[in-house]
Amino acid sequence: MKSNSRPSRASVERKRQTGSRTSRPAGSRSTAYVPSERPYVMAAVRIEQVQQVLGEVLQWTYPADAVLSHWFRANKNAGLRDRAEVAEAVFDVLRHLRRYRQFAESGQGAATRRLAVLGLAAIWPRSTLDTGLDEHEQQWLDYVRGFDMAALPRAVRYSMPDWLDERLAAMPDAESLMHALNQTAPLDIRVNSFKIERDALLAQWCDGLEAKWAPVATRYSPWGIRINGRPPVNRWHAFQRGEFEVQDEGSQLLAALVAPKRGEMVIDYCAGAGGKTLQLGAMMRSTGRLYAFDVSAARLARAKPRFARSGLSNIIPVVISAGNDQRVRRLHGKAHRVLVDAPCSGLGTLRRNPDLKWRQHPEALGELVDVQARILRQAAACVAPGGRLVYASCSILPEENELQVQAFLDDNPDFTLLNAAEVLADRCATIPDMSGPFLRLRPDQHGTDGFFAAVMQRAPKGVLPKALSPEA
Repeated sequence: MKSNSRPSRASVERKRQTGSRTSRPAGSRSTAYVPSERPYVMAAVRIEQVQQVLGEVLQWTYPADAVLSHWFRANKNAGLRDRAEVAEAVFDVLRHLRRYRQFAESGQGAATRRLAVLGLAAIWPRSTLDTGLDEHEQQWLDYVRGFDMAALPRAVRYSMPDWLDERLAAMPDAESLMHALNQTAPLDIRVNSFKIERDALLAQWCDGLEAKWAPVATRYSPWGIRINGRPPVNRWHAFQRGEFEVQDEGSQLLAALVAPKRGEMVIDYCAGAGGKTLQLGAMMRSTGRLYAFDVSAARLARAKPRFARSGLSNIIPVVISAGNDQRVRRLHGKAHRVLVDAPCSGLGTLRRNPDLKWRQHPEALGELVDVQARILRQAAACVAPGGRLVYASCSILPEENELQVQAFLDDNPDFTLLNAAEVLADRCATIPDMSGPFLRLRPDQHGTDGFFAAVMQRAPKGVLPKALSPEA
């Protein structure tokens, strides 16, 4: 049940790493790229390319990754390095857009060109970039680089819209969090434990071409591997054999909270592109029944090749309606475990999706919170007595997280909150530092995307909830 406003966060990272396609934005333009060995031509062309993509992205009609995907298809002569540089420069501008726009108010020419120059300045040596700049542009860039960043207001310094700056400022270590959200996310993969164990895959890579990317086991997830750099992992034999998927380490921990067992009935209520569904299926050893629910037939269709590659046979994809779906009603009170990875603002994934902070608006948060509450009620109805319900989001805002869960618990006394740290300890040798019963992940503290999760259990049949007990 992911929001239809943009691709899911998992698909965004997968597309950037594996080259998956996104539908072409209507009316978008393209310019064929002819590579050149002459540095001054290369720099001039690259600035023009980045400027062109930014011109499309900053209209906010399509997500940045969709615009880039179209540009890649329209410029088939561009090599992997060319594509990577254009993407890195565009995403750098989106991360620092408010500050860059303030700098771009000075200078001459089109503002989008100056933004493109700043984006490339973050990834290129100055000597290379200067070959594509005129004298005035070089002087302007000198002025920008000499500016005292500490003199800028916090919201400008960290390039946050005012409303988000106010929300984040209320959190502990706010500036550390803002800084981390503006960094580039690492590349994490999750081993398909149904086919291979992590140690075995790492051992294979130690002697292979993959070793140049220095793969190491993730700190918290027992299934995760972190890779240094941005290799085309979709071309690796292990990927083609279905032995791993691209998935942030924080996302992997959600399945550890669900902790499905063999032979159980499990529901991934907002399956999206199926990343966590695949992980749950592997943990179930392809036994029992695993329902992948989503309101988008297109998303589930894109997930089917991944399901097939995984070797799992217990996944049942089901397209459901947003309202009172009859197929959902048939499963009321029957599922041992239900995961609700709710549609949310996605603000915990700004490292991967920096355009989200400019595409989201505070007015839309109220609508999102209402949708989350409705989905959580619907999913909870499917939990069997004594069963487990996990609510999760990739947001860092309390109204989508703690406040949402507390409101649900107030209205549903037959559910009790479990301690997420204790649940994780059953699967993970090392668990993130956390206070209280919730899982809260932050990029500055844990090196993962921002995630929240709560684990709840339904009272067993015949057992009165504490709130309704005569002794209460």
